[in-house]
Amino acid sequence: MRRRLLAAALAPVLALTGCGLKPASAFIPHIEPAGIRPIPDLKDATIRVTSKEFTEQIILGKIAVLALTAAGANAVDHTNVQGSVTARKSITSGDNDLAWEYTGTGWITYLGQENPIPDPQKQFEAVRDLDMKRNHIAWLAPPAPLNNTYAMAVTTANQKRFGLTDLSDMVKVPAGQRTFCVDPEFFARNDGLRGMLKAYGLSYGSSVPATNVRQMSSGVVYNATSSGKCTFGEVFTTDGRIQALHLHVLGDSKHFFPNYNPAITVRDSVLRAHPELTGLFAKISPRLTTTVMRNLNSKVDVNGDDPVLVARDWMREQGLVK
Repeated sequence: MRRRLLAAALAPVLALTGCGLKPASAFIPHIEPAGIRPIPDLKDATIRVTSKEFTEQIILGKIAVLALTAAGANAVDHTNVQGSVTARKSITSGDNDLAWEYTGTGWITYLGQENPIPDPQKQFEAVRDLDMKRNHIAWLAPPAPLNNTYAMAVTTANQKRFGLTDLSDMVKVPAGQRTFCVDPEFFARNDGLRGMLKAYGLSYGSSVPATNVRQMSSGVVYNATSSGKCTFGEVFTTDGRIQALHLHVLGDSKHFFPNYNPAITVRDSVLRAHPELTGLFAKISPRLTTTVMRNLNSKVDVNGDDPVLVARDWMREQGLVK
């Protein structure tokens, strides 16, 4: 999906390591089967797993590697590839076999569709059907319920002061205090700041003066919002810094932002050879909620833990491995 880099301007007390900045090794810790049992038809099958380079993707990639290992496959760890397009091409070209991908990214970035579908299940079905038709890439059901999309966050103080729970409440804030911290990409893209304002009855340049919008790197936005430099800050809904900085994510009642639910994508030829993959990952996907993923991301980005150990410990907690 979108690349996220943490900036040095974040509060040092958080000891952040950075989304995707901490190298992810191919080390696979020892595990034993538990809820995930060995699958005879996967025994010794070589399946190459890739991921993008930011924290969430690395954790998800490690979960896939560990799941395949517990099931008896020879999982090859090719996670931590720079950029969505590079990771995707490694799947379509046959250099890798399997990766978690986001429905919004598949629909908009890879399949070139301009209008996202508000209903998450219908969005999944649409991207699944079109990607199979065009590229012979299978999307395994069910997608995870976590939604790593754009959002606006506010401090507890501002939430209480202005009565903010949803983006529709932005109009409650006096124009002079209706300030936004955003990164340049969010400022420029169609599904970014101006589109969001329009959807909720505001207009950039009038009800939101240009001077009220401050552009900065994505990592700086979180700290700037937390410290009160802006009333509203652009965030990603599963980012661990939300809870670390005690920010509150506003609802999106008009469903303006696209759905970014992750699901396992795999080349059709690999799935036909190993149809057991669907059942294997169906044990995992439903457990990955936005809150769960935010907690896992926080363990890496705030606490500095190793992504593969975070993935292993979560799978142990879930009874999937031991």
